Amino acid sequence: MEEMSKTYDPAATEPQVLEKWLAGGYYQRKPEKRPGAGDCTVVIPPPNVTGKLHMGHALDDSIQDAIVRQARMRGRSTRWIFGTDHAGIATQTKVDKKLKDEGKNRLEMGREAFIDACWDWTHEYGGIIQQQIRRMGCSIDFEDERFTMDPDYAEAVRRVFCDWYHDGLIYRGKRIVNWCPSCTTAISDDEAEYKDEKGHLWHLRYPLTEPVNGQEYIVVATTRPETMLGDTGVAVSPKDPEKAAFVGKTVKLPIVDREIPIFEDWHVDAGFGSGFVKVTPAHDPNDYAMGEAHGLEKINIFDEHAVVVDGYGEFSGLTRDECREKVVAWFEEHGLLDHIEEHDHSVMHCYRCDSTLEPWLSEQWFVAVDKLKGPAMEAVTSGKVRFNAERWKQSYLAWME
Repeated sequence: MEEMSKTYDPAATEPQVLEKWLAGGYYQRKPEKRPGAGDCTVVIPPPNVTGKLHMGHALDDSIQDAIVRQARMRGRSTRWIFGTDHAGIATQTKVDKKLKDEGKNRLEMGREAFIDACWDWTHEYGGIIQQQIRRMGCSIDFEDERFTMDPDYAEAVRRVFCDWYHDGLIYRGKRIVNWCPSCTTAISDDEAEYKDEKGHLWHLRYPLTEPVNGQEYIVVATTRPETMLGDTGVAVSPKDPEKAAFVGKTVKLPIVDREIPIFEDWHVDAGFGSGFVKVTPAHDPNDYAMGEAHGLEKINIFDEHAVVVDGYGEFSGLTRDECREKVVAWFEEHGLLDHIEEHDHSVMHCYRCDSTLEPWLSEQWFVAVDKLKGPAMEAVTSGKVRFNAERWKQSYLAWME
């Protein structure tokens, strides 16, 4: 007779128990396997195939497992469905890093080869994730595993997308987004990471089309001189009486020789810089708002990689940093660089790759939230959907409002 070990060895015992459970079909919701009254289905929040599971996954899955097993013990025909998520941009970032370590570049290798590399990553880490969840003993039906890039799922997404579009629930439009030129994707406000950086405040001279009170130019202050190529206006504060004489006048924008108006707007802080603010509607959220209010042209000077587009002579083809250096040099050479100040400010970075984000006018898809939040709130206020604990009801409603 084999002597029982003094200590429990999970590595020797649990895999055998797990295989018995799976072989018995105990987790499959089939009449011949799991008879019961009513149906209970739980869909696992699909973990991203960007790596391995962490302790947060383990905790969350353990709670779900307890709920599912309790439902089965109560005689309900219960099924827990497993799936993984492609996590498109996050996966792209991981694959980018892997390729870089191998001396490769996704732009050079081409779209098809890069997609193949992403699928290789998905198969490798998707398999690891499934084995981790199996090893935890989660009572999931693994017979019908799903991946968010599976053809039938992709078709369902397209169908819903088209339905929402025709119902006016989604629309396309050009808006300012936080654009990552490395990931080439928009980053939401809560995904942007702010970092304090030492910078400068450049004071640039813009010649007036006609002198005002004997003054031939105004001085604008900016932390981003490279964006002046896309300026379509100059704003002053309505609370700054000293600037009132300039309102309604125009300046000749240096380098591009564009005539742009001077106007009043409440976005301007009279105490910041010179009190004259250059307005670049395609590259700043506040400037975009001013551009909408005053009918200004919105000019994108950068492409998706934050490189200056064609049409700007010697500046076209330059990166943001290269363009900044060249613009400042041009202003200095032409006697239009007034002075430079030290200026510390907070700069947005991409949480995935740490690149500096670019406020960029981009054509994006948007959800018509105003049409959706009413029914979502009514479902809770009517009692159709209940929160446990009850105190989270008010948090939800406040968030929706």
